[in-house]
Amino acid sequence: MPLSREDVRAAVERAGDEHWRRLVQHHEDAYPASRPTPGDVCRREAERLNAAGLGDSTDFELLETRVERVGDDALRLTHVLRYRPLDLRLLTEPYTGYAE
Repeated sequence: MPLSREDVRAAVERAGDEHWRRLVQHHEDAYPASRPTPGDVCRREAERLNAAGLGDSTDFELLETRVERVGDDALRLTHVLRYRPLDLRLLTEPYTGYAE
């Protein structure tokens, strides 16, 4: 089953409150300009992970999503996945974006 916005949001929350706060601050700090909402970021990340084949794979489980602020206008997201066949934790290549 493909990953959903809710799956990525839950993964951000599992990483810790500070990660969710960074998503919210990224959106709110731009006021009155508009950056993607936390929900928009989670939806786009779900789409990106699904396009990479990670959403439908039974070999991978999304454990957490770490969020960092990069400068004043971008985010860096790193996903922690469990590779079930070997019970390994893997990190995705950090993705930087969502400045607009």
